[in-house]
Amino acid sequence: MSIKEIGCCGAYCKTCKPFNTGNCKGCKPGYDTGERDLSKARCKIKVCCIEKGCDSCADCPEIKNCSVLSEFYGKNGYKYGKYRQATEFIRQKGYDEFLKIADNWTNAYGKYK
Repeated sequence: MSIKEIGCCGAYCKTCKPFNTGNCKGCKPGYDTGERDLSKARCKIKVCCIEKGCDSCADCPEIKNCSVLSEFYGKNGYKYGKYRQATEFIRQKGYDEFLKIADNWTNAYGKYK
């Protein structure tokens, strides 16, 4: 388990088959090695997070006033609220505690103890 398995938005990527097989086109793989060009990325969350050097949006000191993240978390759909919950959990308890819980999930989000 590592922080690389957590998406910028709070999704837990380790449950995703493309992530585990090395075929992920998500927010982190390839940017650290230069295989992918961040200037061509369309996800504003990913671009901001990587440019600031954050492991996820949970690390950003500007999270409370972030319009990009607020818009994303405000979308219709259960998963967006769960991603917000993950980010808030990480901010409060840290990555290690999050990974202990998330390692039991079968989706990009799950229940907290």
